[in-house]
Amino acid sequence: MGVADLGKIDDVIHGRMRLGIMVYLADSESAEFTELKTALEATQGNLSVHLKKLEEAGFVTLAKSFHNNKPLTRVSITAQGRTAFGAYLEALAGLIGGGST
Repeated sequence: MGVADLGKIDDVIHGRMRLGIMVYLADSESAEFTELKTALEATQGNLSVHLKKLEEAGFVTLAKSFHNNKPLTRVSITAQGRTAFGAYLEALAGLIGGGST
């Protein structure tokens, strides 16, 4: 494995917060914004920025609605996001010698 193998790591996913979001959603498919905020110990602003980056990449979708007159945002992983996350995990495994690349 060389430095060139680092190029296979998806920069959109690789940040700590975005990686946490993807791990959480890969397991649960979708989550409410407040659920993610609590699980990841994030601030509202920080989580919003990272979700926007993932949404722009097509890895998650955000559905906004109201529940009991309160705004509710539900975040879901997309098929593209699941594929990208799988490729990310495969690239990491290759870097540490746990998989084939």
